[in-house]
Order: sequence, then structure tokens, then C-alpha cells
Amino acid sequence: MTSKIGIIAGGGQFPYLFAEAARKAGRQVVIAGHKGETHPDLENVADRYCWVKLGQLGKIIRFFHEEEVKEAVFLGTITKTRIFLDIFPDLKGLSLWNKIDVRQDDALLRAFADELEKEGIKVVNSTLYLQHLLFPAGVVTRKKPDAGQRRDIEFGFRMARAIGKLDIGQCVVVRDLAVVAVEAIEGTDAAIKRGGVLARENAVVVKVKKPGQDFRFDLPAIGPTTIESMKEVKAAVLAVEAGQALLFDREAVISQADRAGIVVVGVEEGADGKLAF
Repeated sequence: MTSKIGIIAGGGQFPYLFAEAARKAGRQVVIAGHKGETHPDLENVADRYCWVKLGQLGKIIRFFHEEEVKEAVFLGTITKTRIFLDIFPDLKGLSLWNKIDVRQDDALLRAFADELEKEGIKVVNSTLYLQHLLFPAGVVTRKKPDAGQRRDIEFGFRMARAIGKLDIGQCVVVRDLAVVAVEAIEGTDAAIKRGGVLARENAVVVKVKKPGQDFRFDLPAIGPTTIESMKEVKAAVLAVEAGQALLFDREAVISQADRAGIVVVGVEEGADGKLAF
């Protein structure tokens, strides 16, 4: 293992948490942050830092080569709708973009990772130093799901897994065994609000990994803003696949959910396909 690790950073706290944990583990942290997405404070925890625009793959590779980075990680969010109006690819990025037939999450990220690995930069798991952030199993709130909500969780889990196979999204909103919203490019919070309005109230939100989920990038993530979005539309239950998603600010999430009367539960899928929660 080399002493340096590169971070290709988007928004949110994940890049910051990883950088701190990596430094505690004795790694030097070299960060490429995206303008308009990455918080400027991330520079404070970097040994070396540069800003890039969305699509500047060549600049990232040159920066990592200059810093002799041999391992890198993808962390944080990129506003997906920016690909329609705010992307500035360099020659390397444009070449990659034109090679990709399907411009959905997995195809884009895998192609990006493949280009880095061709350049001698291994892409490692995003949870390398942060296993403790994985979503726990079982009900974590005071309130537990009732019989009807349990049916909706099981139904929603199957539906979310199905859209994951198509690489559309990782979250569905259901009520009374009907899908009222499917997450797509807009992201989880927007899907919750849209689905919650359609359900009127008591919606069940289910978020799972995609089949064959690559832990190097794009793990499902839950945080306080998820609960805020649910409160806004009076949603009742948040069910997340345990051990396959990230939970940020766990104490704050549970406290918010308890105050709002929202059920939060980690769902485990057995080898036989049966769910436990």
C-alpha cells in the first residue's frame, strides 16, 4: 500500500470523513475537487488539492501522476442533471464520453474507473476506512413498522431491486402496495418529495443497492436531509438495505425520525431471498 491516496470528490461530507480517516491511518491525501459540488473546506484536510470542472478527466489523471498517486477513490455526490448543461470535458474526458453508449451511473463510473486503472491508478472501495458508516440491520427508531408497512417494505424492496437492475435508481416510494415514485436522475430527496405528494401521506420509502453493486462508487446514502424530505411530505417509513448503504450522522437521523414519528429500519436479504427486519 502506497502512502498517498487520491480522492475524486463531489459534494457532501463523505469526502471529508474519508480524508480524515485516511490521514489517521497514515495516508497522505491528494484531492481533486469539483467546482460547484465540493465544499471549499475540503482543502483544509488535503495534503495536495486541485479544482477541476465536471468532465476534466485528463486534468485529474495529470494531477495524480504529478503527485505519484497509485490508488484513488470516488466519493461524494455530483448533481446528475449537470451533464445536460454544465459539463466542460477536456480532450481525455470528451474521448471517454463519446465512447460510452449508455450514459447512466454505472456505465459512466465504470468507464471513468477503467481509464484511471489504464493509467496505473487503482480505484479502491469507498468504504475502505469507513466501515462503521454502513447502515445497521433492524429497526433503529422507537417506532416499529405495522403489518401494512411491513408488506409495503417487502413490496418496495422487490421494486427497488428491479429498477436497480436497469441502472435507473436505487429508491422507490410506495403506498398500499403501489409504486408512486421511482428515483431517476433527480436523486432520492426529489423522488421522496414527488412520491410523498402523490401518496398524500404515510408513504414508505425503500432504498437498496443495485444488483452487483460496485463498492468503489455510488453506494446508496442516507442522512438528515433524507428525514427532512420525508417530514415535508408526511412519509411514514424509511427502509434501507442493511450493510449495503451509508448512514451519515446516525444519531441526528434517529433523533429526527423519532421526533417526527418516522420508522427507520435496516433490511437484510438472505441467500434464499427472504427479508429480515
